[in-house]
Amino acid sequence: MLFSLAFDPRGAFSREISGGVLCVATLFASVSALNQAWAREIRHQVLDAQRMAPTPGSQLFLAKVLANFFFVSVVQLILAPVFLAFYNLHILGQAWLLVLVLPLGTWALVANGTFFAALSISSRNRELLLPLILFPIFMPALLAMVNATTAIFTGEFDPAIWIKLLVAYDIIYTTVSILLFDTVLGAE
Repeated sequence: MLFSLAFDPRGAFSREISGGVLCVATLFASVSALNQAWAREIRHQVLDAQRMAPTPGSQLFLAKVLANFFFVSVVQLILAPVFLAFYNLHILGQAWLLVLVLPLGTWALVANGTFFAALSISSRNRELLLPLILFPIFMPALLAMVNATTAIFTGEFDPAIWIKLLVAYDIIYTTVSILLFDTVLGAE
């Protein structure tokens, strides 16, 4: 809503910035959820029990990622129609590709956010530390998500290369996070 007040939400200009506005709004809306990803474990001292559990930490990580993915997806389902209404947008490209781009970008955000939230769990300033770590790492996925979404809204170019970049990013960073999560979970 703030972006629609800051920019004139009409015409070709709104279509050109629409991908960036939607993705950045999703990013900032989900950071508060990601900051709270491990709050219950800290508050109730459950993290020690999870460390001693005989299951691998990767299962806990994937469960947290899926829960956060569901939450952020619900936020996007609410945010996207409101966004389309505020900007009076009509999708000129292949609209069905949004069903592919938004979950891929959301997965990239949530997988990294959950991992870095666990990494910053013992920090006193974890609410400040998470965005400082997450945003630079998330930039390639954000760039791909913004360009793919803009391509879909404008219909000017093919978003395939950006979708492939999102898929590669998701595979690489999810794999690395799964492999390193036991080390992060065991750290004090």
